[in-house]
Amino acid sequence: MLTPLISSERCCLCLHFRPGSTRGWPPCNNWERKRELSSCQSFPTMTSKKLVNSVEECANDALAGLVACNPNLQLLEGHRVALRSDLDSLKGQVALLSGGGSGHEPAHAGFIGKGMLTGVIAGSVFASPAVGSILAAIRAVAQAGTVGTLLIVKNYTGDRLNFGFAMEQAKAEGIPVEMVVIGDDSAFTVLKKAGRRGLCGTVLIHKVAGALAEEGVGLEEITKRVNVIAKAMGTLGVSLSSCSVPGSKPTFELAADEVELGLGIHGEAGIQRIKMAPADQIVTLMIDHMTNTSNVSHVSVQSGSSVVLIVNNLGGLSFLELGIIADAAIRILEGRGVMVARALVGTFMSALEMSGVSLTLMLVDKPLLKLIDAETTATAWPHMAKVFVTGRKRIRAAPTEPPEVTEATAAGGVPPKQTVLVLERVCTTLLGLEEHLNALDRAAGDGDCGITHSRAAKAIQGWLKEGPALASPAQVLSKLSVLLLEKMGGSSGALYGLFLTAAAQPLKEKTDLPAWSAAMDAGMEAMQKYGKAAPGDRTMLDSLWAAAQELQAWKSPGASVLPVLTKAVKSAEAAAKATKNMQAGAGRASYISSAKLDQPDPGAVAVAAIFRAILEVLQTQGA
Repeated sequence: MLTPLISSERCCLCLHFRPGSTRGWPPCNNWERKRELSSCQSFPTMTSKKLVNSVEECANDALAGLVACNPNLQLLEGHRVALRSDLDSLKGQVALLSGGGSGHEPAHAGFIGKGMLTGVIAGSVFASPAVGSILAAIRAVAQAGTVGTLLIVKNYTGDRLNFGFAMEQAKAEGIPVEMVVIGDDSAFTVLKKAGRRGLCGTVLIHKVAGALAEEGVGLEEITKRVNVIAKAMGTLGVSLSSCSVPGSKPTFELAADEVELGLGIHGEAGIQRIKMAPADQIVTLMIDHMTNTSNVSHVSVQSGSSVVLIVNNLGGLSFLELGIIADAAIRILEGRGVMVARALVGTFMSALEMSGVSLTLMLVDKPLLKLIDAETTATAWPHMAKVFVTGRKRIRAAPTEPPEVTEATAAGGVPPKQTVLVLERVCTTLLGLEEHLNALDRAAGDGDCGITHSRAAKAIQGWLKEGPALASPAQVLSKLSVLLLEKMGGSSGALYGLFLTAAAQPLKEKTDLPAWSAAMDAGMEAMQKYGKAAPGDRTMLDSLWAAAQELQAWKSPGASVLPVLTKAVKSAEAAAKATKNMQAGAGRASYISSAKLDQPDPGAVAVAAIFRAILEVLQTQGA
């Protein structure tokens, strides 16, 4: 319950007047002095207004608009990818690709240009880019004659998974690719398995790596130097408000006298809620926290240090406030004997309309400062495009996909009709769970778990309507993995894709019960390799692991389908329920205080529901 901060004439949440009041209109239709946020019927949704054409196309429209205004950029046909227009002139040079969810503008596409990024892959709002688009971008720069590609990735599970998956595929095709994962968050005094989040400091890595690439430095050397430089910086954010994904509600609410400290760039809550104070006091608190040597994620800034400072608008802060904060930060640092060699003030990596700011500090010496100062044409560094070229092409043809390997149909397996029935029931189940999963996810992230699973269900339904030739189980799982990677999005899409890709391998030769148990084992091994989660970390893996333990019985002679699967479903459901009492050890939820995680993990709930749907169909069919 919230403590009211205004007069007794107004509802403490929606600010409408109480019924019968003579002081104004409109009245609160569900008056109560202390009430949960969702119960005030005069203000039912709390969804902020967004100037978009549609929620589904907003990321595409935003990237298209940037390319339309910048003659130095091109869109990659069929993908949410922006590339340098002069890509073919980069023969013999290392290409730099970055990206992530949309909603962080001008990151990441605003940093494409000579001396910075070669291209960017954009996901939906706050969601990781599709693996297929990442791979298409890698192929595009490789076909242009570059001598290798460095992927610069912020440390979030979905980004690691999707960029990592694309990198592995590209390497398998003979393309030299390396990846650096940037974690510059200085909020946490104790680091969990997931590590430090990637924040605005990533932009400095774009700049340094871009300058090295322009100098002709090789892929291995750039990767090595960037990994060292990334450890010498930190970022900390503070906000006066949350933000909301288009079409959704804010992920947290702040009282009128509260400020959120140490939050991420996806609307997730921070490490501490503090009282509103003058800018000098808040900036002092931020710098104290960032440079405190007892903080494991601190920056080693002390008297005599030389730093680059970024004062980054998280989206909704006024320029007046940015100037005040920049003044305070420089005064405080110089007062401690720190030389601010360069100060960059503006919007570099936002969180939609979040009214907040982050400070980034990077320790520099003369050679590193030279790289920071190197010429770049990237518009958000900031530079405005000076020359508009007429008749230039805005679209680059996508690289030709490698031919699919035709796989022989394995003997046995699930009959095609039964496969369709199973997939249809799974889709119906996930669509029915959309709002429930969203509600569970709001406590740990951006509240889109249900939307993500619904998107997957609709993609599968669309595929089924095409009347696909469902042959062997391995082929079905492989097709589903590609479909989910491309259409589902987010960490879930990558995790399901990895699971299904790996699970398909044991089923290529055999489709008996031991092979299905082996497929579960292979799928989970792949998920753990890239997702970094383990059983007990409060993720979807908990439900999968519980089911897999029961499915080990299929490896025994004489085992039957339904009795074992029934036990597996019950174990998966029990494991999903048990996540309510677990402390998150991986994924975005690991950044949230365990006291706020009082509901089951939405991913685990979804997995258990999928198993239940499969069982129900097989029971009906008498499998």
